[in-house]
Amino acid sequence: MKLSQIIDGLGCDVLVQGRDVDVIDGYASDLLSDVMANCPEGAVWLTLQRHLNVIAVAQLKRIPAIVVTNNGRPDDAVLEKADEEGLTILTTAMDTFSAAGRIFRMFHSEP
Repeated sequence: MKLSQIIDGLGCDVLVQGRDVDVIDGYASDLLSDVMANCPEGAVWLTLQRHLNVIAVAQLKRIPAIVVTNNGRPDDAVLEKADEEGLTILTTAMDTFSAAGRIFRMFHSEP
């Protein structure tokens, strides 16, 4: 599935636009060590976290996009770093549970 399909499916606002890459799944966690240990490469990451460390974790795990839930907005330094790294940063009004459920259905529903 293309990242643009996830953006449309969640109704996200795009704060930083990276490439429209193929995404393999989603992963929801606010614990950085959990994401480093368990998030698959190529998944979108749903989180409430909005600090610079999320950019480093996304780069380490080759996560193409971070979806910040509950209308969270990272500060300008985070957005600038994401832009430098080619990472997409999205925000949604949905809470993490609802956004994860929607992404799950997008990937795992019958055609």
